[in-house]
Amino acid sequence: MWRGPVVQARKNAVNAVKWKIFSLHAKLISIEAQKWWDPDSNPSLYAAVYKAKKDWVPNENIDRAIKKGTWEDKSAAQIVEIVYEWYAPGWVAVMVSVLTDNKNRTVSNIRHIFTKYSWNMWESWAVSWMFHRKWVIFIDPTIYPFEKIEELVYETNAEDIISEESYIKIITSVEDFNEVEKYLESKWIEIMEAKLDFVADTEVEITEFDKALKIKKMIEAFHEDEDVNTVSSNEIISDELDREVDEFIEKNTFRT
Repeated sequence: MWRGPVVQARKNAVNAVKWKIFSLHAKLISIEAQKWWDPDSNPSLYAAVYKAKKDWVPNENIDRAIKKGTWEDKSAAQIVEIVYEWYAPGWVAVMVSVLTDNKNRTVSNIRHIFTKYSWNMWESWAVSWMFHRKWVIFIDPTIYPFEKIEELVYETNAEDIISEESYIKIITSVEDFNEVEKYLESKWIEIMEAKLDFVADTEVEITEFDKALKIKKMIEAFHEDEDVNTVSSNEIISDELDREVDEFIEKNTFRT
């Protein structure tokens, strides 16, 4: 059987993911470069460039992103961060951070997802009072025992460490992130992912299948949008219900 279209579709999907990663790194670098152009004297820009290089973003992309942020590239539209917030089914608080050079396009896309899976967007501070911005570091528990990571984390200024089924999560302040990440790397700990995120103070347990499905599909839709940087929410879904929802989505996803 001829499988060319399927193979090409998979390649397109991989390239789309790669493009979004490169695009988000470039936007983050541009945002930080607006504060000051030199990574050596701008810790936030240094961290953004460092993380981009770890994801194999080419140097020319990084240089172009810095020039965009400092207006050296006068033809480029300025990147801005916008945070949208609202309540999802079950009164789950959700915050979506976007990085965009076209606010009209972005607000239209985000509002469409909001109304499809939830309610309309709320005004500022509707839910943001429940969240604080933190760096979150993820470690693979199948490679490193939790006890070992916990012992190392106690030697840093990290604020919390949490053991989940598929990852170990370390939470640190914006100011202490670089120190914590570099300490872990100096101990040869490979980091799965690290991101600047909104961390909730309170959580809401979701026990109904329909609500859990809507929340999961909504978050999935946000992650597919080219401008979305992070999606933060405060729901708790049991492992059993989570697997049930995943199986339902997998079974009802059309494949070519």
